[in-house]
Order: sequence, then C-alpha cells, then structure tokens
Amino acid sequence: MRGMVLALCLLVAGPALAQDQPSATSFATDARTTELDAYIDKAMGDWKMPGLSIAIVKDGQTVYLRGFGVRTVGEPTRVDTHTRFGMMSTTKALTAMAVAMLVDEGKLAWDDPVQKTLPWFQLADAEFSRKLTVRDTLTHNAGLAPEADMLWVRGDLDSRQILERVRELEPAYTPYSSFIYANVMYELAGELVSAASGMPWSRFVETRIFAPLGMTESSATHAGMLAQNSGNVSTAHFEIDGKLKRIGDGTVDSVPAAGAAWSSATDMARWMNFLLAGGQWDGKRLLSEANFREMFKPQALVPASQFYPTAQLTQPHWVSYGLGWFQQDYRGHYVAMHTGSIDGRVSIIGLMPDANLGVYVFGNADHVELRHALMWKAMDLYTDAPARDWSAELLTLYGDAKKKGKAEERAQNARRVKGTQPSHALSAYAGTYLHPAFGDIEVERRNGRLLLRFGPLPQNQGPLTHWHYDSFRWRAGDGRYGDMAVRFEQAGDGNVSALILGGEDSIRFVRKAPPAKAN
Repeated sequence: MRGMVLALCLLVAGPALAQDQPSATSFATDARTTELDAYIDKAMGDWKMPGLSIAIVKDGQTVYLRGFGVRTVGEPTRVDTHTRFGMMSTTKALTAMAVAMLVDEGKLAWDDPVQKTLPWFQLADAEFSRKLTVRDTLTHNAGLAPEADMLWVRGDLDSRQILERVRELEPAYTPYSSFIYANVMYELAGELVSAASGMPWSRFVETRIFAPLGMTESSATHAGMLAQNSGNVSTAHFEIDGKLKRIGDGTVDSVPAAGAAWSSATDMARWMNFLLAGGQWDGKRLLSEANFREMFKPQALVPASQFYPTAQLTQPHWVSYGLGWFQQDYRGHYVAMHTGSIDGRVSIIGLMPDANLGVYVFGNADHVELRHALMWKAMDLYTDAPARDWSAELLTLYGDAKKKGKAEERAQNARRVKGTQPSHALSAYAGTYLHPAFGDIEVERRNGRLLLRFGPLPQNQGPLTHWHYDSFRWRAGDGRYGDMAVRFEQAGDGNVSALILGGEDSIRFVRKAPPAKAN
C-alpha cells in the first residue's frame, strides 16, 4: 500500500549512514550467515537504508534472524529482531487466511455472493454487484481503478463509509478481464470476516492467528501496536528534496484488512514456519489442507505493468495472484511473495515451498528496494544456486528507473508555456469542489496565494503554484510526493466550474454552487 495514490516514489539515494555490526542472536554461525552478515552490511550502505530486520526459515527451523542499523536516523537506538515494523500489504495474507478459516467453518463459501453476507455492498454495476463473490474480494480483478485508494487516503472516512462510496466509482475495466491492485477490496474481505465471525477483523486475526502461533509481538492495527507500549518501534523515513528525513507513522487503520498489521522479525519467523508447514502449528491444523491449498492456487494472471520491475531480472515464465499472494517461477521453483509499503517503511515476504524456505525483510525507509535484493539473495544462498549480486543489479535497475522519471519530468517542464497568467483572479478559483465518491476539495485564497485541502490530514494540504494558463502544481504536506498537477475548467459562462486533480489518472471534482443571494 502507498500514501497519495497519484504519486509513486522509488527511493534509491540519500545521506550516507554509518553501518554497525548486526545485533546478536542465539543462532549458530556458519558460512552462509557470515556471508549474509557482510552482504547486508554493505548493501545497507549502498542503498542508504537506516535499519532493517530479516528472518529466514528453512526446513522448519529459523536459520537466520538479525537486526541491522538504527531505528531512527541520527539516534543510537538499534534495530533488533523484536523491533516493530508495519507488515503493510503483507497483511493481506492474514486476511485471506481469516476468510479461509471461516470457509472451513461453513460461515463463508469462496463462491458465495458477497451480498449474501453484506447485502448493503454495491459496485457501480448493480448486476455485477450481485455476482461478486467472496473469492473476488481477494483477487484484484473486480474492475476497480487504483484511484479507489483515495477513499482512505483522505483520512476522515471509516471502513463502512469507504465501502459504501465504492458504488460511485466507474469500473476501470470489465471485471475479470484484467488485474489492477485494489486495497479497498481487501477491506471488503475484512468486513466479510467481521460479519461472518461476529467479531472485528482485528480481533479475529489476533485471537485466531497470532495467539495460537505465539506471535506476542504482533498486532492487527497501528492502534493495537501502540497499546502494547513496546518502545521498540522503528521510525519511518522518506526522501524529501534529496534528503532522508524521519516522518510520522502512516496508518491505514481505516482499512485494516488491507495492510494495518504490525509485527517483528521474530514473529514473522513463526508465521513463515506455520505457512511452510501447510497450516499446522505444534501438531495442530489451524486450517484445512484443501483451503490452505486454495490460498496458494493461481486465481488471476498478472500483467507486467502490475508486477514488480524485478521480473526484468528474475525472468519468470508466468506471474499470477493467488489469495493474498503474488506468484511466479524462479529457477524451476514456485515462489509465493508479496511486498508491503506505507510511507516511510517497506516489507517483503517470499516463500519457496518445495525448498521449505521462507524469507521476510522489514525496512524503515520509503520504497528502498533492497528488500527484493535480500529476498532473492537468501533464496539463492539456501538453495545452493549460483552466486549473484542482487543488490548491485537492482541498484542499477531502480537507478535507471529513477533517471527515466527525472527525464520525463524535465520533458514535462519543457512543455510548460512560460509567461501565461490565470484566466481569472485567484479569488475566483476559491471554493468547494465535489466528487460523489472522494468527497470535497477545498480551495481557499490566503495571503495572496491559493491553498488546496483534501480532507483533514496535514499531508493532504498545501499551496498551489501557477504552472501555465489555468493549470497549477500542488505541493501537499511536507512535500514527500513532489508536485501534483491541478487544472481548473470553466463553464460556458466563463466561471470556474471544475477542478481536475492529477495527470494521466485524473479525478474530476465539480464546483459546488454558491448559495443563492437573497432578494
């Protein structure tokens, strides 16, 4: 998951940070652990990652468990194997597991209509709304566009309000004909869990998954993590204007089933050993073998545009999505994996079941793709594959992507028509602009300039700078997303009538009519 949906950041540079030795663990040291220690220490410096933790499990044992670096840039507190990080979108596997458990109990069925359990839920297409199944909430192919995430980004809607507004969104494609990642649908799955079980999704995950596995350092939400009063919590960092800065926690507790869980490397080792054991723990099966297999069965094909750029290096023959898992082949192995991203932190999980191998990585800087490098490095190392410097290769891959983005930005700047003026006085643009799903945008004139506000959160408020004609650039919050395009439209009478937010994937907000003047 991400912050503002319309701006993506690939962070591959920042201030140099001193790297110390990894935190001590009780696991035996062998040639592979020694190699990984040195490899990670160097890679963190290359990628400018402040801190990370990593767990590797093999053949039912935790073979590597380490914390590296610092929790906060400029402070001495170390990351260890108990440091809390956001699981972010790797939470989706917990949601799929919760649904599967309820299918086991007969309280849900994979191919039952969602409206059987949640009769109030509806998409824009009423007919498809009646056909939408429990399974469909987990497969990202029900037609929603990425802009649906703007529902929770605005910060003042609860889960029910968000899901009720989905009906106002036009589908981006015919359902089942494509695949576009949709966080909001996973919150719908969470609502199914709540309705079918009689308890909130968060309580279900904590009592039915975390508690049996002894995951005492895990919580289903950010609020739950804070309530644990651990004190051993990573700090989020984001590159802003070329400098890595600490930022506040991003929370998605309004759509928790999509990515709100928090955990530690120690607990993730337990989670991976449970998954690699086919849903068993301490000799007890928490999920039937049939429904465990269903989660890892390919459900939808994933186009290249919706998969990770790392595929350029791993070169899979196929890529699919199961229930909460991306899937691909690698060197003849089946790999199930997923990343997690919320402003300032990253995570990744990778499972190679036929090698009984799992890798989990947490990091505390935004979109630092060292996570991919460490996952593939560990998979190579513990399957005796030929050595490959994944860190160096991915630094080049993502570095080239960043250069391409900068070149496109320069080309856009070159198309700017200089010397133009807005067609109206700035006060004429001030007002409230409405969208039936995303709510209101407020534009006001203050101290001789325009300010735009999208919901109550500080990171969604900021000044508008004139670009050309009736186009502006919006810098929200601390500037972490750069500048976003904003364009105003005028009606036939010449009055400003609409605001267009974003560029290619834009959203149109219609101006609210001012109150009628009294006679």
